[in-house]
Amino acid sequence: MTDYPPQPWNLVADARVSVWRVPAADLPAVAGEPLVIAGHASVFTAWIDYTPPGQLAYHELLAAVAVKGRRVSCSITEIWVDSEASLAGGRELWAIPKDLATLDFTGGRTFTATAATAEDWIATAAFRRRAGLPVRLPTSFDVVQERDGLLRTPVGAKISPRPASADWSFNPRGPLAHLDGRRPVTSLELPASQLRFGA
Repeated sequence: MTDYPPQPWNLVADARVSVWRVPAADLPAVAGEPLVIAGHASVFTAWIDYTPPGQLAYHELLAAVAVKGRRVSCSITEIWVDSEASLAGGRELWAIPKDLATLDFTGGRTFTATAATAEDWIATAAFRRRAGLPVRLPTSFDVVQERDGLLRTPVGAKISPRPASADWSFNPRGPLAHLDGRRPVTSLELPASQLRFGA
């Protein structure tokens, strides 16, 4: 078994996030009940670079769907990491369906990222920061996954959201094909975010 830290995980992350409105009929399988408004649900995609001094350092690509809960909640439907420890811990502790992939990030004025498995490519993206004043905000939410019913994992974070533009491409035959051909409603950069994941 691959060693991983006990929960909670205290992580530092540079994240790029896009929000999508997707018809409920086009959603992948979701743990919990999707939060549907006017026939559409909110889907979140994120490229995340976890860095020191956090407990783990690795890259991640994920997609999650907003679901009903007592507070802001989402269910992770697809997720890839390039860390065996993150994969093992995510699956064992919180039932998060992590898989391994090759994730390449390039920083600078334009952030670019690609994700691929041994079989095929998954997605690519380019993010460009827009003008806006950074504001440091505390936030919290639950990650809801399926394990003998619904398992709710609390997440606390301190974030500094900044507006961004994003250009995504998805493999039309891949696991994120339900987003192919769509445009995000909004995109954000979340530099140097602090996360406390788990109870």
